[in-house]
Amino acid sequence: MNQIIEVIHLKKVFGENTAVRDASFSVKEGICFGLLGPNGAGKSTTMEIVEDIIGASSGEILYNGRPRSASFREEIGIQFQHTSLLNFLSVKETLLSFHKLYQQPEELQVLIERCDLTPILKRRNNQLSGGQLQRLMLALALVNRPRLVFLDEPSTGLDPQSRRNLWDIVRQIKAEGKTIIMTTHSMEEAEYLCDEVAIMDMGSIIAWDTPARLVQAHCKGSSILLPESAFKMSLKSLPFLWTRRDKTIVLETSQVHEGLNTLLNLDIDLTEMAVHTPNLEDVFLCLTGKGLRD
Repeated sequence: MNQIIEVIHLKKVFGENTAVRDASFSVKEGICFGLLGPNGAGKSTTMEIVEDIIGASSGEILYNGRPRSASFREEIGIQFQHTSLLNFLSVKETLLSFHKLYQQPEELQVLIERCDLTPILKRRNNQLSGGQLQRLMLALALVNRPRLVFLDEPSTGLDPQSRRNLWDIVRQIKAEGKTIIMTTHSMEEAEYLCDEVAIMDMGSIIAWDTPARLVQAHCKGSSILLPESAFKMSLKSLPFLWTRRDKTIVLETSQVHEGLNTLLNLDIDLTEMAVHTPNLEDVFLCLTGKGLRD
């Protein structure tokens, strides 16, 4: 599989602040690639450099194995997290305006159907809900038939139904052979959409692989959660590593079924049991810490 984007020892300095210290990764053609990280990690700056919006202080970015040329911007689509559209234009008028900017744009009806815009074509931009606006912004990012699509926090602020609808559209876009690079703070979104993710912190890439392999590499075993009232025995005699969270006992086990059998043999009430298997959020917290970032 060809590498559509290669980021090599990227660095970006703003005055006395280093936003990106040394970032290197590559993106295979036809996949959805997620760039994750806490606030201030440098991912937004990295995305803007890769998108050719701002320049790098040092490092190199290759597009299809070569330095980006003037045609790069014509071959990409960007859905920004925050974009201002003209309030007095309707959705259809906005689509038509962007459509006229390109020599070989996508057919309007294709965009309308793909992003489910038919019911809102006559609605003005300032009358759109969050989910409707995001679908319109995605359609605008696809007007020029891009090979590479950038999504910046695509589902921020959306309700669960709108979020799932947007995810379905993103998966359809990838199924058409387009490459997607996205940033997100939602680990659920990254796990659902991304084939590979890179986790960034303090301006550098600290982990990069498929979500499943990252979980396997950084999280061992599962947890069984039970209320403390379920135990009629001394917790010190439990054959598990365990911790207390408020009034909940968290038991660590490498094999869930073996752990459950042990608890059953100890005659422990499992009625209010919950099982937590490691996911991408656990990897993220393990690698970047649990402290708040400003």
